[in-house]
Amino acid sequence: MKGIGWIDALNERIGHAIAWLTLAMIIVTFGVVIGRYVFDAGRLWVQESITWMHAAVFMLGAAYTLRSGDHVRVDVFYKALAPRRQAWIDISGTLLFLLPLCGYLIYESWPYVALSWEIGESSREAGGMRGLFVLKTLIPVMALLLALQGLSDIVRAARQLHAVPPSPPEDR
Repeated sequence: MKGIGWIDALNERIGHAIAWLTLAMIIVTFGVVIGRYVFDAGRLWVQESITWMHAAVFMLGAAYTLRSGDHVRVDVFYKALAPRRQAWIDISGTLLFLLPLCGYLIYESWPYVALSWEIGESSREAGGMRGLFVLKTLIPVMALLLALQGLSDIVRAARQLHAVPPSPPEDR
């Protein structure tokens, strides 16, 4: 896919990288449970790190999920449709829903993230994690990655429209 291949490759790499983050979440969660119930010890920042990793997996994995076609789709009729109609639905859905949502998320989250960076926001809890502003930065990053993947999907669907000849009219 010349031209858009870098978008797909970027989201593919991010998706594979954050898959390891899910393993880290499991290991840290196991460690928290053992520390708390076996050794009666624990650190709040370690517990918060699980929530942060979980948020990062979802936010950074959204574009990878879209790329893989594993996102939520109301698939009542879609799979039964001809490839041309599927391509039109993909293009329409991306233009009408995904891209406006991504634009809105970037527009609305930018001041929120900028303020968080300005004040060097950290956890509200004593002993919690520092650098909450980094986690909040993932909101517009997620929207940008999703928008890029949406554009890549539009190009792919448009190529599908040009590659598949229109189906002949059905006999009635």
